[in-house]
Amino acid sequence: MRVALISDLHANEVALRAVFRHIQSVGVDLTICLGDVATLGPHPREVLQLLQAERCPCILGNHDEFLLDRGLIDSYTEAPIVKSAVDWCRDQLSEQELDYIRTFRTTLDIQLDPQTLLMLFHGSPRSHMENLLSTTPTEELEVMLGEQRSTVMAGGHTHLQMLRQHRGTLLVNPGSVGMPFREFAFGQAPIVLPHAEYAVVEAKAGQVAVTLHRVALDRAELRRATAATSHPLRAPLLAHYS
Repeated sequence: MRVALISDLHANEVALRAVFRHIQSVGVDLTICLGDVATLGPHPREVLQLLQAERCPCILGNHDEFLLDRGLIDSYTEAPIVKSAVDWCRDQLSEQELDYIRTFRTTLDIQLDPQTLLMLFHGSPRSHMENLLSTTPTEELEVMLGEQRSTVMAGGHTHLQMLRQHRGTLLVNPGSVGMPFREFAFGQAPIVLPHAEYAVVEAKAGQVAVTLHRVALDRAELRRATAATSHPLRAPLLAHYS
């Protein structure tokens, strides 16, 4: 079974369409989204519509829950521009679209073959706000992952692609479709890279492979899509796409 993992779309319709085209060319059995779907970027409604059209199962990310619980973001950031961007995106969505986000699951397990279980989450198995990094110390990582383990465990949240082996488990971060970061930027203004990222996990007869993909994007198309809206992150995103 071959599963494509996408994460941290952040309302970037241009990037998501490019990634779906690339996934189709690669060929998979299922595409799953690991969360943070419809905030910060210019096209929250269009991204939700694409996910629904693709019948893509979705994990609940912290930004998804920010859309459902307006006060929750205060426990995550004090940055006014981020809060304004989330509020702007929420205002674009209908109640039906918010109801769709309410169907997202906190975790999901996929049996790739009889020997291979894929466990999915957003930040870590215990919190969608936790940062699981290639540099996370081993003992701290052990606590974050909890007692239940599988062959492959995958989450997003950090906007950094990663493949790490931890005590026999492969830890995967597919990176970000909509806002891939050059480096870890928690609490600081990130440098956004002008491509899209995702991963493919496949298993057959107990043999496992993980492939990290980068998809080239048209910067002019990104600029046009961003400039056509009035969302609060319009100016910094245009600067990244210049």
